[in-house]
Amino acid sequence: MRDWRFTLHLQDVLTSEQLDTLFVLDRFCDGRTNLVRGPDTAEFWCTIEAETLTDAIADALSRFEEFPGVLVRSVELDEMALEDNGMATPAVVPVPPPLEAVPPVA
Repeated sequence: MRDWRFTLHLQDVLTSEQLDTLFVLDRFCDGRTNLVRGPDTAEFWCTIEAETLTDAIADALSRFEEFPGVLVRSVELDEMALEDNGMATPAVVPVPPPLEAVPPVA
């Protein structure tokens, strides 16, 4: 078993009623799925332990069966997730190093 990291993008932003429902659903309160909201977006950052990435995504998606009216639009693995998920190979472009802060010019 290993931890898989990915993002689930929702079809629509959550309504206040949906947020109220979310906060009482045990399957969303275990720290494996974290809601991230923007002005026009809603997504869940997921870290799910499973044998395969497919199993991890299926686990995360199954949580939405108890969350009526909320639809997942897409699943994303960002460039960092390839390395974090142990999926880096010679065919995967390495993640660039973080940018260093440049001191302001006086």
